[in-house]
Amino acid sequence: MSAQILKQRNDYYKILERTQKGGKDITNWLVWFLQTIEQSFVAAQETTYKIISKLSFWQVHRQRALNDRQVKMLNILLTDFYGKLTTKKWATITKCSIDTALRDINDLIRKGMMQKSVESGRSTSYELVL
Repeated sequence: MSAQILKQRNDYYKILERTQKGGKDITNWLVWFLQTIEQSFVAAQETTYKIISKLSFWQVHRQRALNDRQVKMLNILLTDFYGKLTTKKWATITKCSIDTALRDINDLIRKGMMQKSVESGRSTSYELVL
């Protein structure tokens, strides 16, 4: 709850000030508070889903031999990666050559951990197999 209030700090202070100056009616504050609780539950549920998904992924693939770059990128992809993964992004994030990035990705494809995205536009992109 505190994380959600922190995200909405400005709204919190506005509704609190309006409630304090508005007399005895706290309906607007209660509505805001209940909506914030709901948003915090949704955020907690999303976080829990990500954690369980990441754990399940690693349990399925725990016997796979991976290099440090692959482990790093898989963890990023499982937690907070946004957008499409390309060999160039892989190379930039892991500080390796594009050829090395492509070898890492192709190895993960062979191991069934990644696949080429169906929605590839001008360049090939890749996604996790969950």
